[in-house]
Amino acid sequence: MLPFELVPPQSSQIPFAKPGLPVQSACMTRALLLSSALLLAACGQSETSEPARTPAGYGAAMVVAANPLASEAGAEVLRAGGSAVDAAVAVQAVLGLVEPQSSGLGGGAFMVLHDPATGKTWAYDGRETAPSSATESLFLNEDGEPLRYFDAIASGRSTGAPGAVAMLGMAHADYGKLEWADTLEPALELAEEGFVVSPRMANLVSRMGAFVLHNDANARDYFFIDGDKARPIGEGFVRDNPAYADSLRAIQQNPRALLEGPLAQAIVDKTREEPRPGGLTLADLAAYQPLKHEALCSTYRDYRLCSAPPPSSGGVGVQAILGALEPFDMSATGPDTVLGWHRFIEASQLGYADRDRYVGDAAFVDVPVGKMLDKAYLRRRAGLIKTDAALAEYTAGELGGAGLDSTREVPGTSHFTVVDGDGLIVSMTTTVEAPFGSQRMVGGFMLNNQLTDFAFRPTDDTGAPVANRVQPGKRPRSSMAPHIVFAPSGELAFTTGSPGGNSILAYTAKTVVGMVDWKLSPQDAIQLPNVIARNGRVRLEAKGLPEEETDEPQRAGPAQEFGMDPAIIDGLEELGHDVVRSKGEISGLHIIALENGELVGGADPRREGTVEVVR
Repeated sequence: MLPFELVPPQSSQIPFAKPGLPVQSACMTRALLLSSALLLAACGQSETSEPARTPAGYGAAMVVAANPLASEAGAEVLRAGGSAVDAAVAVQAVLGLVEPQSSGLGGGAFMVLHDPATGKTWAYDGRETAPSSATESLFLNEDGEPLRYFDAIASGRSTGAPGAVAMLGMAHADYGKLEWADTLEPALELAEEGFVVSPRMANLVSRMGAFVLHNDANARDYFFIDGDKARPIGEGFVRDNPAYADSLRAIQQNPRALLEGPLAQAIVDKTREEPRPGGLTLADLAAYQPLKHEALCSTYRDYRLCSAPPPSSGGVGVQAILGALEPFDMSATGPDTVLGWHRFIEASQLGYADRDRYVGDAAFVDVPVGKMLDKAYLRRRAGLIKTDAALAEYTAGELGGAGLDSTREVPGTSHFTVVDGDGLIVSMTTTVEAPFGSQRMVGGFMLNNQLTDFAFRPTDDTGAPVANRVQPGKRPRSSMAPHIVFAPSGELAFTTGSPGGNSILAYTAKTVVGMVDWKLSPQDAIQLPNVIARNGRVRLEAKGLPEEETDEPQRAGPAQEFGMDPAIIDGLEELGHDVVRSKGEISGLHIIALENGELVGGADPRREGTVEVVR
């Protein structure tokens, strides 16, 4: 984990304002005048304690995204007659502007979409690809040892061909109702008129800027007042982005504008800069294609779960964790029991072990997805779980010959979800990888560092090749896990997904257990303690944790509003679990559920998510 992503927002920073900057949107005007809490009410956002609801009949719709301006942009498009995909384009474009630390035009994404007209559920793959020049030694130094992780991130080598915008262009061709250019108008207006910098963005600029963002001239001029690294833009600063507006105009003309023409050349040029220039070429960008697959679906109890297939490990990973829980009566051991969390932890350890070893880009390696989700296999995995003690070790099942993988991932991602009035459902996770991606800015947006999601070492200690090793044209493994969950009746039960690096699997699985087994509302499922069990350790949110007891100077969001009861943690330790108490977790879970004929939204208060109802 990187220290700059782990700290609560600094709300005490002095806000800056740009005199004379026009702010014409009604919601934006109120943003300048009202406190954050009033802004949510003024813009139609629902408070966390009272989930937003709307009847689920024809015409009802909902957007849940990581920033109120993004949620409102999606809702604006729906009100104009747009589809859930039209709204997704608007949300993505605004998120790239207002939370550049997490997502953007220069990144990648996975979208899961359910089409009620055909009953089909699709997965759109906008994951980046490695350049044709990439070799297995991409992230090794001259001595054949892995680069320091941050050195690899903040380099030209880390950027792959961006896919999020092209993927949305593909989905829009399938399901768009409005003109493509119109869906980008909300973001274009915000970029020209300015938006209010949120606490989370301000915090991360402050934390990262002094030692990294100022290294790139474009980023320095954008994130610092007068380019002075001692004066990062703060909460409340009104930031316009003319370069982003120009990029959006190019994209309005061509959804592949990042892959062809002047913007593509600018991306290539930026990756060629020192230090550690990369090998991305115009030919690599021109060759990039988003993909469309049938979604990866399996069952949990009587529910059907659908997500993205590899190179996303989120779908198979989440569903493997749940499959190992299925033999247990989780409803009898709720969130207030040691046994319920013990079983969740053990299933997570086993699911992560398989995910870490076997998942890579299925176009390059044999990923045994069928074996990993086989019910008989998962029952055998569940049979390893003891009631009275943690397992001594957690090893992957014998499903193939892939080498052990030690890939690291950092949480610089965003998740949103949309249901439109025709019942079209979107669950989408989008990312530039690390906070602010590769730290390089071009065209008003940050370039991704997705290639650091590859394993730095191509083989393990035995010499066995790692499934997620670097190869030219390959897509790195992802933890993104956008899900659509269907009720036994076949109708929507809920959508779910989160940012958070490799913790995404645990965050997402938690909500499924919470809603299916523990019958919680979307908001209550989101606010369950986050429990991440991987590689023999258990990191969890601890209620009432004094600051000096945390092992990390973490996190954004309310520090102690959520967390596990100390008595349950004590019980888990008595079972032998190696527990690390965390001050908080940076999940950004967003859910839309269908409950008793109403759409019900939930947004994670650990970040800045909001629910927007469209009636």
